[in-house]
Amino acid sequence: MNPFSAVMIGGPPHSGKSLLTYGLTRALRAQSVDHYVLRACPDGEGDWSQEAPPDRVRLLRVKGRFTPDFVQTMCRDIERRHLPLLVDVGGKPRPDQEVIFEQCTHAILISKDPAQLAEWRARAERCGLTVLAELHSELKGREKIFDPGPPLRGRITGLRPQSTPQGPVFQALVERLAALFQPETAGVDERHMDRAPVEMAVHLGKLMESWKGEPDARWELPDLPRLLDYLPEGAPLALYGRAPVWVYAAAARLAHPMEFYLFDIRLGWTKPVHLEVAGPSSRGDEGSGPIAWSVEERENFVLVRGRLPEDTYVDRTEMEGQSLPAIALERGMFLSGKLPYWLVTGVVRAYAAAPWIAVYYPPLEAGVVIHSTEPGHPVGSLVSLPLA
Repeated sequence: MNPFSAVMIGGPPHSGKSLLTYGLTRALRAQSVDHYVLRACPDGEGDWSQEAPPDRVRLLRVKGRFTPDFVQTMCRDIERRHLPLLVDVGGKPRPDQEVIFEQCTHAILISKDPAQLAEWRARAERCGLTVLAELHSELKGREKIFDPGPPLRGRITGLRPQSTPQGPVFQALVERLAALFQPETAGVDERHMDRAPVEMAVHLGKLMESWKGEPDARWELPDLPRLLDYLPEGAPLALYGRAPVWVYAAAARLAHPMEFYLFDIRLGWTKPVHLEVAGPSSRGDEGSGPIAWSVEERENFVLVRGRLPEDTYVDRTEMEGQSLPAIALERGMFLSGKLPYWLVTGVVRAYAAAPWIAVYYPPLEAGVVIHSTEPGHPVGSLVSLPLA
């Protein structure tokens, strides 16, 4: 049996599940409680959708479908978890999709209508889950604990984008999750780091804490040149821990052509996927594999977009050895698309010859330059990308 808990967060649509999930993970990170969030529903959301401006989220968010392959993949990823998980299961799972619930160990239930909690309680019981909390969500008002439990029952308020609840119900829930996760993760960072496949392995969380003197310190653009000065260039490298995609992309390009590894919560230590760039005669081709690639010539760079398939999930094994569109490598390359880190880092390494590379980051509404040989585009600077 997997030694780590997997806590399902479930309830009817528009109850605040994603907002609660985001608030919980932010609060747990601030306490240095190791865990990850897995969104086991193809709704196109993520931390980025809580941090980016709402109008940009509406443009970028792509909803997928609950396909049998998606359900099977989610079950596999939950079963093979390398840390405790918060699992957002969406609001409309069909009975045949409840197999995802069965891979979890616990449940937090939330609903705007308290009467609808009964249905989700029954689902949790059918799947053998221990219910940690049953929450009635309201936008306004005061939080109140009705029954400390277990399970915790109460009214939770203030679940809004780009904010973290502060009331007694939310704080009690954070405390219970911390009490559940911390014994499971004692020493887990050290165990994962000891298994790093190369000698130079960097724990990004500890590095950032040593630089800024606080846990869960946020990566900021000036930190990127500092990181690249700190890391060896053209040497085998492994990164561990939570950081924006532009941090991983920059390190992967810095290590090129030597080996680079990242720690993926679904896969453990893994390399970026190896991708081939199509020959010049194939310029304009969309490449191969399950990702829909497009190339667009802009004034001073080439925009490469990657779009996930309709189930919003792609397996790493499907991408190994696939081809990318040919582009003019004498110009900058701008990569856009909501893609997994092992794919972004693979694309960056495939286009390593570009004079500068930027990776789109929705919270900043721009691309972050992660590699450059041109003074006009220094590492850590931003490149705007107007979206229609």
